[in-house]
Amino acid sequence: MSRIAAVDVFAVAVPFARRFVLGSGTVGTPDQAGSVIFVKLTTEDGVVGWGEQRALPSWSYETAETIAVVIKRHLAPILLELTPFDVELFHARASRRLSPAVSNGFPFARAAVDIALHDAAGKLAGLPVHALLGGRLTDTVPLCSAIGVGEPDAVREHALQSADYAAYKVKIGGDVAADAAAVAAVAEVAGDKPIWLDANQSYRPAALRRLLDAVGDIRTIHCVEQPVPSTDTLALCRLREMIDLPVAIDEGSFSAQDLARAMRLGAADLVVVKICKSGGIRNALKTAQVALAGGLEVLASGLTDCGIGFAAALHLFSQLELALPAELNGPELLADLYVENLSIEAAVARVPQGPGLGVEVDEERIRAQATELSFT
Repeated sequence: MSRIAAVDVFAVAVPFARRFVLGSGTVGTPDQAGSVIFVKLTTEDGVVGWGEQRALPSWSYETAETIAVVIKRHLAPILLELTPFDVELFHARASRRLSPAVSNGFPFARAAVDIALHDAAGKLAGLPVHALLGGRLTDTVPLCSAIGVGEPDAVREHALQSADYAAYKVKIGGDVAADAAAVAAVAEVAGDKPIWLDANQSYRPAALRRLLDAVGDIRTIHCVEQPVPSTDTLALCRLREMIDLPVAIDEGSFSAQDLARAMRLGAADLVVVKICKSGGIRNALKTAQVALAGGLEVLASGLTDCGIGFAAALHLFSQLELALPAELNGPELLADLYVENLSIEAAVARVPQGPGLGVEVDEERIRAQATELSFT
């Protein structure tokens, strides 16, 4: 069995095609690129696997510097003892080396490596990643448009430009009047398409109830995601008693164990599954399985991934029945995905069928645009 012989890490400032703002802050603009860490694993017989993760410390604690250091100094020594098929063994050894404490330990760094392991394993086996996971349920994944926090005219225009999308995820930022105006603006052009509100921890229960009262005549709002701080699981419980709208947990649930605790407390109706916060593809699938076993619906999302992370998400979510179209917004918001062979038509992505992730990575451009990280 071919072992991993080399681990390369590249930090790239990836440009955005448009401004994108969450309740927790700006993700990127055409003039403000976001940091992405690309990982390349090479086996003894020259097979290559690629992974990636965005560094967004305003969303979770890992920075580009910590992701790179964790991979280079702590995960690479583990990987050089393994084959690409040793995914569970990799995570077990990584957890022993970097204790996950009460939740996931360095999940973004581990997710980048995990994706690369799956890509290399699929290429070695001659199978797409979804086949390694048990096979897909669907050949295509409909996408949800991601509309950032903004003025009513701006979000209305974005919604009009996203007419092909089957649903809209509207970011809200904690200002009741401004958020109500933005949601109403999207609803004006959304028709009967579902609207998915995402607060990114920017609300408190009483204020959220005022917002939902203000938009109460909009019947297409499907749910509200992570309105309160991720550490305040009890506030999610209170919210479910205060409002009629289903509540989704995201930042408050990084792992299957996190979700099990939240479910025991009755804190959510839906869970947002992301590869990045789960620490990889298999761990994300475990979270989804816990949710479905416990009667929660699954929402699919990413963190404005480039093409490698986007392809990995397609393989994962092709296995699951989703409550809404997947909010995988990299193709919508980024100026460059750094891959070829992705197929997206009318806001519906086709699940790649080639070996591994099934995409061709532009290594030359990644190397040309890679930057040295400062650790001082």
